[in-house]
Amino acid sequence: MKFSRPLPKQIRFTQEGLDKLKKEYQELLDKRPPAVLELKRAREMGDLSENGLYKAARMNLSSIDANLRRMNRMIKLADVQDAPTNSIGIGSRVVVEQNGEEIVYSLVGDFEANPSEKKISVLSPIGKSLSGKKAGDVISITTPKGESKIKILKLL
Repeated sequence: MKFSRPLPKQIRFTQEGLDKLKKEYQELLDKRPPAVLELKRAREMGDLSENGLYKAARMNLSSIDANLRRMNRMIKLADVQDAPTNSIGIGSRVVVEQNGEEIVYSLVGDFEANPSEKKISVLSPIGKSLSGKKAGDVISITTPKGESKIKILKLL
């Protein structure tokens, strides 16, 4: 009996988000050789069962390697999305009126969200509701605080 693995799902990114991930990957890659040297030095100190420095160095290297594997997989599965020109999608910047206040949201890929910078994922409730809409549309969003209406003022 032959089993086949499901194909991995593409991970949507903006070009800016993918560039940032690649930069973080390179920075982590640059931290690996010193971490290997630190582990080697700690190992040379003798009894490994009582060597706290060895355990810390080993955990640091393990963490670096795990993050490198995760980032490498994300880079390999990256699917850079171009912002649509006539509607809202990944890469769009949109001005909305929400609760009487104007807010500029940037719709970003699956792992790029940063609500404090008003970068919202297309997988978020607001992102899902905004996707495919145009300036002038009014959408309703149900949040834990209740129902909220958002008017799309313009795309930037």
